[in-house]
Amino acid sequence: MTLRCVLFLLGLLTTLPALAQTPSFDRQGHRGCRGLMPENTIPAMRKALDLGVTTLEMDVLVSQDKQVLLSHDPYMNAAFVLTPQGQPLRKDEEQQHRLYGLPYAEIRRYDVGSLGNPKFPRQQKLRTYKPLLAEVIDSVEAYARSRHLPLPRYNIETKSTPAGDDVLHPAPAEFVQLLLSILVQKGIQQRVIIQSFDPRTLELVHRRYPSIATAMLVDNKLGWEKNLQRLSFRPTIYSPAYALVTAELVAACHQQHVQVIPWTVNSATAIEQLIRLQVDGIITDYPDLFTGF
Repeated sequence: MTLRCVLFLLGLLTTLPALAQTPSFDRQGHRGCRGLMPENTIPAMRKALDLGVTTLEMDVLVSQDKQVLLSHDPYMNAAFVLTPQGQPLRKDEEQQHRLYGLPYAEIRRYDVGSLGNPKFPRQQKLRTYKPLLAEVIDSVEAYARSRHLPLPRYNIETKSTPAGDDVLHPAPAEFVQLLLSILVQKGIQQRVIIQSFDPRTLELVHRRYPSIATAMLVDNKLGWEKNLQRLSFRPTIYSPAYALVTAELVAACHQQHVQVIPWTVNSATAIEQLIRLQVDGIITDYPDLFTGF
């Protein structure tokens, strides 16, 4: 083999998506472990590590002062958030507490855990806040090392839509740049998946850092082929709502070397059924369900 061939093969290996060498089954904790701890918080991420997840799933948005923080909702959710004064919010007040309209120092003062989430009766109630992404990474990396646990991977969803540009979040180019700069600074880009329902952010990630794994989130019934046409490349992962998964879908994705990791699977029976369909991982609010699988 010539030196040119060796260099070509080495270059090819370095550009393969980071998840190509991951374990055969990826146990992902949704928003950390939303069923057990306040979602998208440091306690939720640490608890998920204790339960043996391989990947921490989380959502990110951006504050008024351009800080990347964990949050699924672009505003304070009245179902489980208390104001800095400890008062509950009314549903019709949510839009007055828009994250992109608040500096992070103010966002941090809201309590997102003391009320608990009524949809998740097992969720532990505790006072906590929406953390910065950089803070989460530092915290869970240190926690994993202190407990002699494997360092986790991170599945990070960009919460963006065309209608939300410059209103609920920055436009995609700025959003992606803010996010990627943190991941590169922390040196974890080879343990990261960027996922989104918004193909615009996936395109930007793939263009700038083709070695970072991407996941296409899907909640429609268009099917694999039509959804794939929304991207100019094949994502590392196809991530549909779990009810959309069929043996035919898994086979079609695997034929094109794309993993299938469905969301959000909250029963042991459903997990078992999906494993039989040979999915590559599961995203769940209850990582304790993985015991026995």
